[in-house]
Amino acid sequence: MSDSAIGFCPEPSEDVRQIRDWVHGFAESVIRPAAAEWDEREETPWPILQEAAKIGLYSLDFFIEQWFEESGLGIPVTFEELFWGDAGIGLSLVGTGLAAAAVSGSGTPEQAAQWLPEMFGTVDDVKLGAFCVSEPEAGSDLGGIRTRAVYDEATGDWVLNGVKTWATNGGIANVHVVVASVDPELGTRGQATFIVPPGTRGLYQGQKFRKHGIRASHTAEVVLEDVRIPGSCLLGGKERLDARLARAREGKRSGDHAAMRTFEATRPTVAAMAVGVARAAYEYARDYAREREQFGRKIGENQAIAFLLADMATRVDIARLLTWRAAWMARHGMPFSQAEGSMSKLVAGETAVWVTEQAIQVLGGAGYTRDHPVERFHRDAKIFTIFEGTSEIQRLIIGRAVTGLPVR
Repeated sequence: MSDSAIGFCPEPSEDVRQIRDWVHGFAESVIRPAAAEWDEREETPWPILQEAAKIGLYSLDFFIEQWFEESGLGIPVTFEELFWGDAGIGLSLVGTGLAAAAVSGSGTPEQAAQWLPEMFGTVDDVKLGAFCVSEPEAGSDLGGIRTRAVYDEATGDWVLNGVKTWATNGGIANVHVVVASVDPELGTRGQATFIVPPGTRGLYQGQKFRKHGIRASHTAEVVLEDVRIPGSCLLGGKERLDARLARAREGKRSGDHAAMRTFEATRPTVAAMAVGVARAAYEYARDYAREREQFGRKIGENQAIAFLLADMATRVDIARLLTWRAAWMARHGMPFSQAEGSMSKLVAGETAVWVTEQAIQVLGGAGYTRDHPVERFHRDAKIFTIFEGTSEIQRLIIGRAVTGLPVR
C-alpha cells in the first residue's frame, strides 16, 4: 500500500450502508425485471429514469450528496448496486454524472449553479447531460483532438466545429460538455472545456451506435457545425484559460488537463460499475451451482466448480477493495502516486470480463442462451476494459507511476 493510503478503512458508514440497501432495492425491484427488454430495444429507458427521479435517485441533490459524501464510498457503493441491477440501465442513470463531474471540477461556482440543474431536470421533466471528449481519429489520444473552439473578439462568443464520438447521451442530452482545442500547437495544454446550452444551433446527433453490450445506454456521435456559444460557457472563464495558455507557451507547467482530471476522478466510479456486473455474474453462477444437479449431486459439490466460484468471489472482493481505496483517497485529497485510480479500473474491468465468462462456463450451454442473464452480463462487461481509457492505457499510466520513467 502506498504511504498516502495508510489509514484507509474499508468499511462504509451506517449512512452509506442505508443508501446501499435503498439503491439495491430499486435495482432488484425496478431495474432487473426490465433489463432484458431494454437490452433488446436498445433505447434509453426513460420510464425507469422517471421512476428513479420520483424517489430522488436520479437527481442533482442525490448526485451532490453522494459525490461529496465524507468517506468517498457513497458513489462506488451506489454504482455497484445499480450495475448489479443492469449495466445498460445503470449507465443511463449515471451517464450524466461524468458531465456533471466535469462542470463541478473545472467550472466556477456560478457555472455549476447554473448548469448542473439543467442536466438532471425535474421529476416531471427528466433531463440528461453528455460529456463529449473522444473523436473518430483520437480515441484515447487526447492530444489528437481536432474539434476547434475559436474566440470571436467582436462578440465575446466562442465558435465550435468538429465531431465527437462514443458520447454517452450524445445528441439527446439537454446539456453537452465539450472538450475542444483553442491552440492546437500546445496539444492537450491548449484545450478547454465548454458548455453547449440546450437548443444551441449547429449541434446535432450523428450516428447512433448499435453496441455489443450496455445497449440500454444511448451512445452516439455529436456533430458541431459553427456552434456559437457565449463566453460565459467556457468552464473556468477566459481569464483563467488565458493565464494557463500563457504559462504553456512559456514552457511552464500549466496544471492538469481538465478532461484528464475528470477521467482520473471518475476512474474509481467506473471500476465500481465493473464490480457490480462481476458480482451479479458471480452470484448468479453460485446460486445456479447450488441448485443444478448432474450425476446425482449438486454441481457446486464438484471441486472444479467450487474452486472456480472461489476464484470468482476472491477476484470480485479484490476489485472492490481497490475501488474503495481509490475512491477514499480521491475524497481525502490524496494523490494517486502509484496510479491507484487506474489500478482500480484496470483490475475491476478485467475482473468483470473474466468473472462473467466463467459464469457462462458454470452454466454450460444454458449460460450461452438468453434464458439466463449471464450472457448479457458478459456482453456488458467488455466495455469496462475499453471506455474512459483502455486497459492498455491504464497499464501505461501505472507503468509511468511505478517506474518514474516516460514509458511509451
